[in-house]
Amino acid sequence: MKNLQTAAPELPGHELEQENQGYDVVVFCHLRWEFVYQRPQHIISRLSRDRRVLFVEEPIGFSPDEENTSRRIDISDTLHVLQPRVSDIESIGPLLKEYMKSDSIAVGWFYSAAFSPLIDQIGFDSIVYDCMDELTLFKGAPQSLISQEKFLIGCADVVFTGGKSLFESKKDLHPNVHCFPSSVDQPHFAQALNGILTPEDIVSIPHPIVGYFGVIDERIDLGLLSQTASENTEVSFVMIGPLAKIGEDELPRAGNIHYLGIKSYSELPNYVKAFDIAMMPFALNDATRFISPTKTLEYMAAGKPIISTRISDVVRDYSNCVELVDSASGFKSAISRILSFADRYPSDYSEILRKTSWDATVSAMKQQMKQPAS
Repeated sequence: MKNLQTAAPELPGHELEQENQGYDVVVFCHLRWEFVYQRPQHIISRLSRDRRVLFVEEPIGFSPDEENTSRRIDISDTLHVLQPRVSDIESIGPLLKEYMKSDSIAVGWFYSAAFSPLIDQIGFDSIVYDCMDELTLFKGAPQSLISQEKFLIGCADVVFTGGKSLFESKKDLHPNVHCFPSSVDQPHFAQALNGILTPEDIVSIPHPIVGYFGVIDERIDLGLLSQTASENTEVSFVMIGPLAKIGEDELPRAGNIHYLGIKSYSELPNYVKAFDIAMMPFALNDATRFISPTKTLEYMAAGKPIISTRISDVVRDYSNCVELVDSASGFKSAISRILSFADRYPSDYSEILRKTSWDATVSAMKQQMKQPAS
């Protein structure tokens, strides 16, 4: 993934403590750094520009002789990723205290309430909860996550939300909640507007191409994708990204549906360059009720017309420039409309993009972290 460097030697926690201590921020995240590059990576990489950050993932698999050890990946001199080999999240605490040799950490930054049991084990001067998704509604979420989030919110000094719908669901639960919707690295995706190369695995796919990049999981309306592809046999539908919590056997198959797998963040502009239309075929279910898709702005920065199902935050903010659909027939009409009037698409995204950047988002977050609850 972007900025990934070689992994540090895999050493027991008590050995690592001698070579690394003095972190300003410890981040606890349910998403792996080497997975799809999204909100945590954008925010934390910028946060690490003037602070030493340890990014702690959920436990990874291990053999019996590896228990209570960890794997560290150095993203930069000031950003390290720790993958603990422990039997449960609670066991991360003792490992961290040995590893860091510190009684107190300035900031504990949480992306998942599943890590909340560590709050009583580690001293944090302040606690940030950056709520990017309503994880309690995701497939397979444990019932305990509800009580864990209540505890985390009660301990937090400030709560950030990844979208307006999430903000509305959290704003009455804490006196210091702030909405920071997903932003965009515009220069990165604007590369799709100039002469970068198109990768071989998409260059041979017939146009027009309607494409998606991101995680392929229970949030994707696979039925809609299947029916839309069957009603638009002259159109190629390209899905880029890893599978999560669904199996290969659940994916719709057709001659005009192409699954290209996960791609690095650095490669995405090259792929989206090949799209004639970008799509967000999200299901309308519990898992998508509060999402604010980062890819909306990324598609805009790449200059692509967009078709989306009626995700609340997309409808609220982008209904004037995104084609909104409810069905396969609506999807077909939107494709036809865009292709027939190509000179009218995409809409002028410049005003939207001018108002947002990850740099500005992180700067504003830092300011809020200094402010006491009202």
